[in-house]
Amino acid sequence: MRPPWWMEGVAFSCQDNCGRCCDEPGGIVYLSITDAERIAQAHDMNVESWLERDCRQTLDGRYILKSRPVDDVCIYLDEKKQCSIYSVRPQQCAAFPWWSENLATDRAWKETKESCPGLTAEDAIIIDGQNIRIHMFADRESTKGFRSWPPRNRR
Repeated sequence: MRPPWWMEGVAFSCQDNCGRCCDEPGGIVYLSITDAERIAQAHDMNVESWLERDCRQTLDGRYILKSRPVDDVCIYLDEKKQCSIYSVRPQQCAAFPWWSENLATDRAWKETKESCPGLTAEDAIIIDGQNIRIHMFADRESTKGFRSWPPRNRR
């Protein structure tokens, strides 16, 4: 079996003041259990209080970040198009552009490259395939999400 095309590495460098991956009205940021713990701690809050303040649940019960009512964009994206919780951002956010859905087909990858200037940036560095794989698995874990706090069946 041939390894995926991206295992050889892909050039990427997140660009200052870009925010295109976050500035999507209607975007959904799924949270892992560790995301909730990490972000709540960064806000000096217990997880339950932070979930109540900054999250909501999807129709199937998974916790996601709230969006701003005025433009339906992530509550943590500031006016400079920067993440105000970048150092503790959710796994799903840190994994972009290495989401399985982006890497699945040539068409999906082409669309991702067109929307993400970090993939064609002059200062891009090669991200090796193992790191890309780690990001893909982190995104998948986040997408599974969690539906209650404290979580049942904690792994």
